[in-house]
Formats: sequence, structure tokens, C-alpha cells
Amino acid sequence: MSIKTEIKISVRNLIEFILRAGDINTGFVGSSRAVEGTRAHQKVQKENSEEGYMPEVTLKHQLEYKNFNFLIEGRADGIIINKDVTIDEIKSTSRPLSFIDEGYNILHLAQAKCYAYIYSKQNSLEEINVQLTYFQLETEEIKKFKRKFVFEELEDFFFGLLDKYLVWANFTDKWIVKRDTSIKNMDFPFEKYRKGQRELAVYVYKTIAENKKIFLQAPTGIGKTISTLFPAVKAIAEGKTSKIFYLTAKTVIKGVVEEAFEKMKEKGLQFKTVTITAKEKICFKEEKICNPEYCEFAKGHFDRVNDALLEIMEKENYFTRAVIEEYSKLYQVCPFEFSLDLALWADCIICDYNYVFDPRIYLKRFFLDNSGNYTFLIDESHNLVDRARGMFSAELYKKNILELKKLMKEEDVKISKALNSLNSFMLNMKKLCGENKFAVQKEEPKDIYPLLMKFTGKAEEWLLTNEKNEQYEKLLELYFNALTFLRIAEFYDEKYVTYVENSKGDTKIKLFCLDPSYLLSEAVKRGKSSIFFSATLMPMDYFCDVLGGTKEDYKVRLDSPFNAEKRGLYLVNTISTRYINREKSYTKLVEYIKKVIDKKTGNYITFFPSYNYMNEIYKLFSEKYPEVNLKIQQLNMTEEERTKFLKLFQPNPKQSVLGFCVLGGIFSEGIDLKHDRLIGAIIVGVGLPQICMERDIIKSYFQKKNGMGYEYAYMYPGMNKVLQAAGRVIRTEKDRGVIVLIDERFAEINYIKLFPKEWFPNTRVKKLDYMEDCIEKFWNKS
Repeated sequence: MSIKTEIKISVRNLIEFILRAGDINTGFVGSSRAVEGTRAHQKVQKENSEEGYMPEVTLKHQLEYKNFNFLIEGRADGIIINKDVTIDEIKSTSRPLSFIDEGYNILHLAQAKCYAYIYSKQNSLEEINVQLTYFQLETEEIKKFKRKFVFEELEDFFFGLLDKYLVWANFTDKWIVKRDTSIKNMDFPFEKYRKGQRELAVYVYKTIAENKKIFLQAPTGIGKTISTLFPAVKAIAEGKTSKIFYLTAKTVIKGVVEEAFEKMKEKGLQFKTVTITAKEKICFKEEKICNPEYCEFAKGHFDRVNDALLEIMEKENYFTRAVIEEYSKLYQVCPFEFSLDLALWADCIICDYNYVFDPRIYLKRFFLDNSGNYTFLIDESHNLVDRARGMFSAELYKKNILELKKLMKEEDVKISKALNSLNSFMLNMKKLCGENKFAVQKEEPKDIYPLLMKFTGKAEEWLLTNEKNEQYEKLLELYFNALTFLRIAEFYDEKYVTYVENSKGDTKIKLFCLDPSYLLSEAVKRGKSSIFFSATLMPMDYFCDVLGGTKEDYKVRLDSPFNAEKRGLYLVNTISTRYINREKSYTKLVEYIKKVIDKKTGNYITFFPSYNYMNEIYKLFSEKYPEVNLKIQQLNMTEEERTKFLKLFQPNPKQSVLGFCVLGGIFSEGIDLKHDRLIGAIIVGVGLPQICMERDIIKSYFQKKNGMGYEYAYMYPGMNKVLQAAGRVIRTEKDRGVIVLIDERFAEINYIKLFPKEWFPNTRVKKLDYMEDCIEKFWNKS
């Protein structure tokens, strides 16, 4: 007897997938539910508490149907048990209730009917009531629609949905057999493991199998991408995980992941992956407006998208950006929404950190109840610290509020008054700063919350019917900023501060997340296992702390696979690059850089702690040595400009190329200039973040928490930039190159403790002539 495949799906996902139709964003539908929906539910439920009303009832229904074991689950907003039984589905809205009738949204009724069927089936009811309750957020008025259904009618409806879903279930069933067979037959996609590579893969598999977390420092050269993906893929065939999320902060890494899957494909792997590209990048339209009147891809999208899904899944396995764009144009569907739908069927989702961690945009279709058997592979995890602070923070600007207040005076008096109240609040906050430019307080600004709620309610009502108004986009932007502020306010605790800043003629109020550890630890619960990995995850205890690690998590440091003799590491500790001493360093720096590049023709990059410092040295260097081919990083370079810059570093150059770049910038990590495309890095300074109010607030917080404020706010993030920049040089076993660290602080014990194991031995350089001798001896080695 064959084992039937289990299909687990939520009522909501089943309904939305089968019954969706029409356009994307056929009008402004509002987002207040994210902030105020819970309040609406609680109010309705409380008012009915004396009528046998059971709120938030979880319903699960397991059944065998046409060769499948279905597990359908969801949560009814309310079940009322009196003389008869009523399923209550509550929806909050900003639309006037006069606009809403029983057929307002077929998905609402369909969801309630599914809950009614499940409850009737489990309780042997011949008939049951279904009630739709609409709660108007502004007026708090309630409108109800109630209908009685007999069991047979609900049963026909429910199995009608399942019959339509069977085409997808059958496809999935056949695919899983094909996929898992290919995985079990697949060998490691390279002839042999590099040093440390098998060890890394074993750690990853063990972590996934045990549903745990691991923090992995894996130096450049081990092959982190394939060493994390290969065991995760193997774990899928063993039933240890059901889906992989490969998370990264950089577009270039997504390409590396796609290449790794191509390597496994050559070994026979059958696997479906999707790369999610940001909406603003993949949108076909010049203006990114999801409006069917403007965008032909939004108009009728849901009428065509399931056909597009079926064809692409039958013909393709790797849903890269190019493939998604091809099918989106063929079927005239929105490429971004299409990619999100493909994620439901993909075995691996390659995407930005945001789609798992950001409370504003994470993929709720996967993470509503934290029951998914998912694995998170979190690449370049050192970047997640500051990214998480940004995700869990929110800010508002007074200038935008005042401008809109004036613009809306003629359009809508109620909105203008709401904005006037917000502007008055911002004025009062501005006064807190006094003669200073900023003010910091531990208490959250609770007085602004009702003002924002009132504004969003009025704005939502106006946005519903004024889409063509010239003020629409400006009001919409502030509306979403206000919702974000309210959303982030829900997380406010002792790990937050509120600060107000007056600068550039404007006033900003910010809910600033100082320590994202708790929120990240909660976010990773959306999966079963998490692999945090980076070449520079040190000091390990620091990253475990701020990324939400616990004592139970695994912590592993692997050795570099490269021969230390192929790398020359030199510490120039006679030059101070501290801000107050920088002008005095200019001439010496130019001479040291010149000595490094003189001994061998090749490609080099010098990294600086700031644009200003870099520009001063560049100017002086180019004046003194005009014959050297210099290239400098520009501020805000486009992707095309970045690609052009990197193409300057060609193999076997006849003339040396010297790049001038910024530490912590786009060229100091994530680039892969193999072999002789880069043979030297000169790193100026210890990479400390610029002293600023936010960094000082972080410093103060951690100083009180663990006595390591300076280290957490400045030293560790700075040294991580240095490590990343140094890692650009030796990329393969065949590479040779030099790394020169210039700053007196590199000789201090607190910094030497942060050196990775592979940085020993190293050579201290106190004189220019000695630098010249060292570099010459290194290159003269056989």
C-alpha cells in the first residue's frame, strides 16, 4: 500500500489561490488592518462576549481525498454558540459601510464558508450560519451579513475548491518524487572537498537535522555557498526540512547562489529555485504604480497568473530574474507578484533579508503561524546587525507633515486638521532639543500614536476615492510612513530609545532599535533551523549576542584553507589615521602606497575610512605620480558604473591599476576578483564608523548592558570592515597577494586580539625602506 502524499495548506491560502481574479490593486484598499485590525477584532469579540461567543478558534481538518492526505487549517475570528451555531468572520475597513454589501469581497465569504464546513463536519451539524462582520475603523460602526447554509451546500463548495487545487497537488506530488530521487543520487558537485569544506557541510546538516541554530565563521576559500546549500538540499530529500530560504544583502551573492545550483544541476539535481528581485528593480514600467489604469501588467493579472505558473513550472526549474521577466511578458502579469507566487512552489527562495526578518514586508504567506519546516541560510550575517536595526526602527519628518498640511487644506479639511495636530506635536518635540541639535529619551512618544491613527484613518478614506488627485502620491507616502511608525511602536521596549534631531532645516523623530537581538530571535522562529555564516563573524560572542543567539546554539570557527606563505601581511603602525591626525598622514601614505605597488605590476585597491580622506590622498597621489593608472570610487554609483569599475581590474595587466575605494563600501566586500585580478589591498585605518549621535546612543546602551559600549558601537563593526576588505585579495588556492594595514592602532593588543588565526604570522613595518624590502622579498619567493 503506497503512502499518500500530505498536502498542508491554510484556508486563507487555499481560498486566495483558487478564487483570486481581476486586477492588482483595483483601487486603494488600505493597510490599517496591519495596525488596527487586532483592535477591531477585539472590540467586536468583546461586545459579543456574553452571547456564547468564542474568539479566535483554531480549526484543523485532516482528510484523505484522491490519493492525498490533506491538512487544512485556519483560525475563525469567532464562533457563536446559542440555539444554533454561527461562524463569524471579522473584517476591518476604512470604507464607509454604505459601500459594502454582502458580495463586497467573495474571498471573505469563501473563507467563512470553509470554516463553517470544517466545524459542521467535526460537530455533525446539518446546518450552520455564516456571518460577515465589517468594522469601520473611523466611526467604529459595525455592519453584519448573516446567511444560513446546509451542510451539503458547504461540502460541495469545499470539495469544489479541492478539485480545483488537485491539478497543483498532482503536479507537486510528481515533482517531489522526481526531486527527491535526484537529490539522493546527487554527489558533491566538485571532484574533492577543500580543506574545511566537508566539516562545514556536516555542521550545517547536523544543525538542520536537529532544528537548531549555528553561528559559523568560515574564511574565504572554503566555499561557503555550496557548503551550506549542498547539505540543506540533501536534508530536503531526508525530510529534515521542506524549503530553503537563502538570505543575503547583496545582489551579486544571488548570482553566486544561482551558479551553485547550476553546478548541482550538472550532477543531476532536479530542484526549483526562485530569485526574488525588489519590486522597484523588476517592474517593467517607468513609474512604479500598481494601478490597472496605468499598468497593463496589473490589469487582469489574477485572471492570467495561474496559467503562467503552470507553464513555467512544467518547463523551468530555475526561476531567475531573466526567466521570470520572460514569462511575465508572455502572460502579461506583474513580474514581482509572479515571483512571490513562484516562491510558494519553489524548493529554495533566494532573497534579501527583508523577506524573512522585516516586520513590514516579510512573506506572511509562509510565516503566519511559525509552523513551517524551513531552513534559513543567512549569508554574510555580519551585515544583518545594522540591517536589523533599520528594519526595526521608524522615523517621521516634520517638513513632510507641514507641506502636506498646506497642500491638503483645499482638498480635505479633516486631513489638514489631522496633519496640523501632528505638526504641533513635532514642534513640541523640536523644542525638546533646546540649543542642541537632538534630544534622546527612553520613553516612547505615546502622545503621537492617536494623532497618527486619526491621520491614517482620514487619509485612507480620502485615498480610496481620489486616486487621480495630484496630491495622491505624496499623501500615500506619508500614510505608509505613519503606518510603519505605528507598526514599529508595537515592539518598543527597553531596547529602544526615541530621539529627536534638528538638522538641515527639518525635525526628525525616530523610534530607534538599539539592540535587535530579541526581535531577530523571534523572527528566526519562523523557520526550524538557521545557519548564520560569514567569513568575518568575529568576535563570535559579539555576533551571537546582537543577532539573538543563545547558549544552546552551535558556534564554529573554521581555519582558512589557504597556504599562509602565499599571503604577505604587513602592519604599518607608525602612521596615525585618527581624524585629528589625518592631514599629517597624507604625504607618508602616498609614499607607502607607491612602494607597495612598485614591486610588481598588477591590480591593487587602497581602502579608506571616508570619502574625504580618500579624495585628499587621491588628489595628492595623482599630482605626484601622474603616470600611475588610478581609478576612484564615486558616491552613489549605479550598477552599470560598478560593473565598469570592476572590469578595469583585468587579468595579466601590462600596467598597474590602483583603485581608491571606501572601507565598508560596495567594493570592500562581496566582490570576487580571483587570481591576479587583485594582488594587493592597502587598508588605511581601523574602519571605525563615523562618530555620530546614533553610534553614541548605541555605545551608551551597551556600556550599561555589558560594559562594552565602545567595542559594540565602534571597534567591532570597524574591524569587520577591515577583515572584509582584506578578504578581497586571496580568493583561491592559486592566488598570491599582499595585505598592508596602515594605522598605529593595529599594534594595540585590543586589535591584535581581533585578528583571525590566518593573520599570523605577520610583519610589523616601521620604516618606508623596510616596507620596500618586505614587498620585494615576498614577490621574489618562488
